[in-house]
Amino acid sequence: MQTVKIYYISLSGNTTSFLKRLKNYLREDYAIHLSLSNVKDWVRDGETVERIIDEPYFSFLPSYLEGGNGLDTGFQEILTTPLKELIAYGSNRDKCLGIVGSGNRNFNKQYCLTAHQYAESFGFPVIDEFELRGTEADVHRIGDKLVSLAREGGLIK
Repeated sequence: MQTVKIYYISLSGNTTSFLKRLKNYLREDYAIHLSLSNVKDWVRDGETVERIIDEPYFSFLPSYLEGGNGLDTGFQEILTTPLKELIAYGSNRDKCLGIVGSGNRNFNKQYCLTAHQYAESFGFPVIDEFELRGTEADVHRIGDKLVSLAREGGLIK
């Protein structure tokens, strides 16, 4: 079985829930194993453990912001910075094939904004978005996109 790596952060459990369903879908429909790493588990004494990522991967990121409307009156990213630190460490950004954002549509312009900011800052694409825990249609759509991108990137056959 071929493996695709996912580095993500999940605080409320929504992203983890989505990724577990995505893992089942890709295993059953494509015979692909997802290796899931929640970066939240790598924080020790308030500091993110530094790690070199030596293989291509995808990232998943919820939006946690405070202040302003996130566009023209400011914002402050909160709670998800360990993933940002991992991606920024060494040449880890160069291995990221893209990011998937999640959020709550009630936040209007801030919905999935953090993923778009990471993509702009680090130079990789936003693959897709889903709300909260996502639907089965989200799981299939995003799973199919990941498979296509992984094939293009030579990760899987």
